[in-house]
Amino acid sequence: MTDPSTRGASELDASRTADPDTSLWRRAAAGEREAFGALFERHAEALWNHCYRLTGSWALAEDITSATFLTAWAKVGGITLVRESALPWLYAVAGNIVRTENRRTARFARAVRRLPEDGTAEDHAEAVAHRVDVDRRTREVATAVARLPRAEREAVELCLLGELSTVDAATLLGIAEASVRARLSRARGRLRTLLEVTP
Repeated sequence: MTDPSTRGASELDASRTADPDTSLWRRAAAGEREAFGALFERHAEALWNHCYRLTGSWALAEDITSATFLTAWAKVGGITLVRESALPWLYAVAGNIVRTENRRTARFARAVRRLPEDGTAEDHAEAVAHRVDVDRRTREVATAVARLPRAEREAVELCLLGELSTVDAATLLGIAEASVRARLSRARGRLRTLLEVTP
């Protein structure tokens, strides 16, 4: 067996990234920034993808990913991980941030609608962005998901958008797995209806 003092930096880095999330989380809670960095490297891409599916916006997904990790760093000492993975908790935090952002955006949009029109032409970049079909459809799905009742929305965000198992989602939500499955079933029916009427 190799003496740890003789191992190179790359070998030590490799062993750190092999640590389970629970170990990295404990070390981060003790102030070890490198452990939190390893968690970030491990989950940033999956979290960004999840945020993109929730928002349909690359830029907003980037912002929410950053905000989620900032929240994680601030709360690292008081969180219990689900099934030794930080990802379910990160998904839940991101979902909360998206809902807060949606409420803020809706308030801003209402305020803008009250302003008098000045004849300003629409920004060409926005017109191009709206023509990108993938982004448009993703936004439609995100909007439909946001209209679901809270219990169903949480199940959809975790299982369908976040790709967590129903077991992990049930543990995170503190409910039976059968309840998660029932919520998903109801949500699928509502989403079919909502997406059929979306122009």
